[in-house]
Amino acid sequence: MSDSPVVAPLAVLGPDHGGGRLADVLPSALAVLGVPGAADPLGLVPALAGVRRIAVLLVDGLGWYQLPTAAPYAPTLAGLAATVARPLVAGFPSTTPTSLVSLGTGVAPGEHGVLGFTVRVPGTDRVLTHTDWAADPSPLTWQPVTTQWERARAAGVAVTVVSRPEFGGSGLTVAANRGGDFRGAAGGEAVAAAMLAALATGPGPTLVSGYHADLDRYGHVYGVDSEPWRVAAAEVDTLLARLVDGLPPDAALLVTADHGQLDVPAAHRFDLDTDPRLRAGVRLVAGEARVRYLHVEPGAIDDVLAAWSEVLGDAARVRTRDEAVATGWFGPVPEEHLGRIGDVVVTCNDTYAVMASRTERPMASKLVAYHGSDTAAELTVPLLVVRG
Repeated sequence: MSDSPVVAPLAVLGPDHGGGRLADVLPSALAVLGVPGAADPLGLVPALAGVRRIAVLLVDGLGWYQLPTAAPYAPTLAGLAATVARPLVAGFPSTTPTSLVSLGTGVAPGEHGVLGFTVRVPGTDRVLTHTDWAADPSPLTWQPVTTQWERARAAGVAVTVVSRPEFGGSGLTVAANRGGDFRGAAGGEAVAAAMLAALATGPGPTLVSGYHADLDRYGHVYGVDSEPWRVAAAEVDTLLARLVDGLPPDAALLVTADHGQLDVPAAHRFDLDTDPRLRAGVRLVAGEARVRYLHVEPGAIDDVLAAWSEVLGDAARVRTRDEAVATGWFGPVPEEHLGRIGDVVVTCNDTYAVMASRTERPMASKLVAYHGSDTAAELTVPLLVVRG
């Protein structure tokens, strides 16, 4: 495993934290494949000289700090983590929609505009859930940045995206992965088979991505290192071993993740829907349990800041939108994307979370593990680099 500095899992990271970023993965992959103008921020070109085919596997929820926990149930993963792994920073909020689009576009969230799990559609009282997004608003305008898949295809690279069948044509898939030929595959065995088949098609440069969701799902529902989570880790290992064994000689496999996870104990949960102090002056709530976006009534910002700061205390940092943007985590945010961020941004510390038991889906407040905030355990993800 990388000799990167040891950082406590609950330590809060800043945007200047050392090492590469999840958004750097595809630009570096394109540079390896010889796409004109592609940068190589991760320095992969020397290590992957001669590689003509690249597979990128994203394992949802497999954070850097989850690797040792998964190791007893995932020997292939453990072996690779000990030899060819390095940490990356996923980006903020550390949540699936934001990270998938950062990976696909190669830019920070402020630029691509997918700024959280749920966000307000500016000028309305509608909250958009990016994982349930169809065609309104149009993904092409909501996320305006050319994807790395489009850049690769324009340069003559064969591009394939493998994910669950129900995600084909979704707003999030279009926002993150447009430019790739979509192939539906459910389950680790199907994902591996589809990725290897796409990797072997044609003689020219090839780029294939795969997505596997089960580790994240079982972490949310049962907790990290629960028995179902361990079974899911073993299934990830089977998928990984199949890919490693099936790599063509001129191919490489890059394995990464979108975020890590933290179990949130019952004593560390606030509920904004049952505490009138947290509801006062708040018109609309978005984000998720570890990062809340509060859109407030006219003239109520100071009162909301004061109330949330008093109630949450050391459990969170409560800031204005301008203060949150000034941290640098979002990168540059154009005017048209600012309204997607709350007037007030609440970022949870330690293992605290703010639930919305009545206004969000019932299951959302009953999960065991969460992510989204800026701790090392949520933000830091691995990059494994394997040559065929």
